[in-house]
Amino acid sequence: MDEPAISVEARILKAVRITLAGVIRDTATPPGLRHPLSDRTIEDLRQCLALIGARERELAQAEGRPAGGRPRFADEPAPEGEVVRFHPRLPGHDDGEA
Repeated sequence: MDEPAISVEARILKAVRITLAGVIRDTATPPGLRHPLSDRTIEDLRQCLALIGARERELAQAEGRPAGGRPRFADEPAPEGEVVRFHPRLPGHDDGEA
């Protein structure tokens, strides 16, 4: 598949995903009321969104883009496996790190 065809496919997938999400949002009902869509239709929508997401990840991988889809600024440092400690080190406690 050449590059423009992948781009067109990605745009189509995005448009379909946004449209399906809009339909889901527009038909949402308050808690306690019956949803206007049948249970089968709701499950079909879930399956469609899952398939769209899987294909979007495949296309991103084929294009060499990160699959997360989060945009990054040019001057933003890339995450390099930074370790975040939730608990402070105890004095005199060796946790195996040098």
